[in-house]
Amino acid sequence: MSAITKNHDYHMVEPSPWPFVMSAAVFVFALGIIFWMHQWTPFVFFIGLVGVLYTMYAWWSDVIKEANNGVDHTPVVQMHHRYGMMLFIASEVMVFFGFFWAYFDGFFRFDDIEQYARVAATGGHWPPTGIELFDPFHLPLFNTLLLLTSGTTVTWAHHALLENDREGLKWGLILTVALGAVFTVVQGIEYSEAGFSFAGDMYGATFFMATGLHGLHVLIGTIFLAVCLLRAYRGDFTPERHLGFEFAAWYWHFVDVVWLFLFASIYVWGSWGVALSH
Repeated sequence: MSAITKNHDYHMVEPSPWPFVMSAAVFVFALGIIFWMHQWTPFVFFIGLVGVLYTMYAWWSDVIKEANNGVDHTPVVQMHHRYGMMLFIASEVMVFFGFFWAYFDGFFRFDDIEQYARVAATGGHWPPTGIELFDPFHLPLFNTLLLLTSGTTVTWAHHALLENDREGLKWGLILTVALGAVFTVVQGIEYSEAGFSFAGDMYGATFFMATGLHGLHVLIGTIFLAVCLLRAYRGDFTPERHLGFEFAAWYWHFVDVVWLFLFASIYVWGSWGVALSH
C-alpha cells in the first residue's frame, strides 16, 4: 500500500473498525432506551452510551491525527469537508423545522372542529387551558443573552486565530464554553420549575421536544468547543489550517439562530396575552 504513488488530491482512508463499532454501540444505546422506557434496567442504556462516547473519541482522534500530519487533508479534501458540514447543518435545520411545524400546527389549528382529538387535548385553546407558561423575559431572556454573548466570543476566538493571537483564541473559547455550560444549567433550572410536563398534553410535548432538542445541541456544541480549546492549548490550529474549530463555530452559530427562533416563537409569541407563572 505504501509503495503505491498517489497521483490525486483525495485522501484514501485506511480500513477502520469505528463505523462497525459505532453501529453496534448505537444499537445497544437505542435498545437500552427502550428497556429503560419500559421500566427495565438502565444498565443496557449506559453500556450503549459509554460505547458511543468511546467510539466518538477514538474515531475523531484518528481524524485529528490525519488533519495534523499535513498530508492527508489537502485543499480538495478540506473543501469536501466543508460541503459535508454544510449538508449536516442543513439536515439539522430540517429536524428543527419538523418540531416547529408540530408546534405551529397546534398553535394555528387548536380549535379545528374536524380534529376532535385535538380539541379534546387543547380544550379549544392554545396554549391548552390550565397551562402555566414561562415568563419569556425571565430565564428565557437570560439564556438568550448568554447565547448571543457566546456567539460574540466564539467569533472573537476565530478572528484571534486568523491573526495568530493564541491567547485571544484561548480566552474566546474559554468564555464560549463557560457561557454554554451556564445556559445548560439555567435550562435545567427552568425545566425543574415548569408548570407542565412532557407527557401532559400536546403543548408540553412540542415545547419540551423543541427546547430539549436545542438544549442537547447546546451541550454537544459546548463539548465540541471544549475539545477545540484543548487542541488550542496543544497548538493544533494555525491561521491556515483550523477546520475543526471552524466547524465548531459554524455549529455554534447555528445553535444560536435556532434559539432566537425558539425564543421569539414559542416563548414570546406563544405566551402573548396569556397569564404567566414565572
